[in-house]
Amino acid sequence: MWRGLSALVTQAAWAPLRLCARCSTSAESLVPSSTIFALSSGQGRCAIAVIRTSGPASGLALRSLTALQEPPPARRACLRLLRHPCSGEPLDRSLVLWFPGPQSFTGEDCVEFHVHGGPAVVSGVLQALGSVPGLRPAEAGEFTRRAFAHGKLSLTEVEGLADLIRAETEAQRRQALRQLDGELSQLCQGWAKTLTKALAYVEAYIDFGEDDNLEEGVLEQADREVRALEVALGSHLRDARRGQRLLSGANVVVTGPPNAGKSSLVNLLSQKPVSIVSPEPGTTRDVLETPVDLAGFPVLLSDTAGLREGVGAVEQEGVRRARHRLEQADIILGVLDASDLASSSSCSFLDTVVTPLLAQSQDSGGQRLLLLLNKSDLLSANAPACDIALPPHLLLSCHTGAGMDSLLQALKTELAAVCGDPSTGPPLLTRVRHQYHLQGCLDALGHYQLATDLALAAEALRQARRQLNHLTGGGGTEEILDLIFQDFCVGK
Repeated sequence: MWRGLSALVTQAAWAPLRLCARCSTSAESLVPSSTIFALSSGQGRCAIAVIRTSGPASGLALRSLTALQEPPPARRACLRLLRHPCSGEPLDRSLVLWFPGPQSFTGEDCVEFHVHGGPAVVSGVLQALGSVPGLRPAEAGEFTRRAFAHGKLSLTEVEGLADLIRAETEAQRRQALRQLDGELSQLCQGWAKTLTKALAYVEAYIDFGEDDNLEEGVLEQADREVRALEVALGSHLRDARRGQRLLSGANVVVTGPPNAGKSSLVNLLSQKPVSIVSPEPGTTRDVLETPVDLAGFPVLLSDTAGLREGVGAVEQEGVRRARHRLEQADIILGVLDASDLASSSSCSFLDTVVTPLLAQSQDSGGQRLLLLLNKSDLLSANAPACDIALPPHLLLSCHTGAGMDSLLQALKTELAAVCGDPSTGPPLLTRVRHQYHLQGCLDALGHYQLATDLALAAEALRQARRQLNHLTGGGGTEEILDLIFQDFCVGK
């Protein structure tokens, strides 16, 4: 039946119709509705621009602009002269590609026009498509939403696609590509199968518990399945913050006593003059933030006021803000002057900041610290050794750049621990929505364990399975879907 309908639609798309919407009213009633078009390659002048359509009238759109009597071979580029359907005026020489559904991105008939990227050419082709009966401009994210509606992408894969488009660092690209490839979706589907199996065991016992043909240990098997799933869910939820940091950026805060070289380090890491550098102590009096790509990871790098007491009111406010920013840090770069370690400010920093952080870092969930001894170029080879016991540290010179490679390697290790390594391990949870539904699933499994009635236990398993279904897009509300798809640009 459906193949017959598809054939009829294709025949209608290629029928010899009058093509100008302004000149023909009979054609419009024969053309299927809801076919969209948009520029997909972004705004602005470029060498090549890609304009695409999706919907049952895509074949008609292709015939309208190229005067082809038959569709070109599927998924093969053909060079064609594009003309306006009403006036016949030449628009551009274009590569055209025909993607008959369901073997297309959206699952519908699609056409791509690869035209020259001048604004006049793009505008002319868009206006020509707008004159074809049954076509309308696409809304933001509508192509991807149609792919989701036709089962081409799960909701987590849609989010992976959005993340891939927005990715600015290597780690973000790798994570987004894994999610787009369906790793998180497949993981959730595996968990859902486990719940379905456990639910089948429980319902079999409810229906056939007194039947001698029912094999022994059915409920015990369901309990084992649920306990194993609880462990897996708990492990992923404990790592949930890592995926969110990978998406939004880890907070790296540079701190230390005045004149230790913090601002020089921030400028060096960001490769731009973010902070004023001066030999005068207390130059930085506020928190200065800049987003940077460090070792392939997204980072929000913060320069802070030097930590000291007994100064003016303005600088004290800067110190207060610096301490507050320290509390929000994922990774702290503590900077000391290697040539002035015996000073009271350096000793105070070691006692009040470094020592507590090192004690806290023994917990894997705590803040992470890298202690840096800057100005190593000022150290004399014949200088007496420092008698201050120092924790593990890195020698660095912001002036000469010595030690920067070691610092970047250490930062890469710390950032991989904080954000997760997208190249290895299980897929990360990059959104609060993921965490919410997995927590709901885990809570439902907790109700299963506490249930004293088998009917309630079965309902708890159904609720747990519904939460996983919501995560991958089944049963999602329109409001949630709208929020996800509005992040896409028009044409995607």
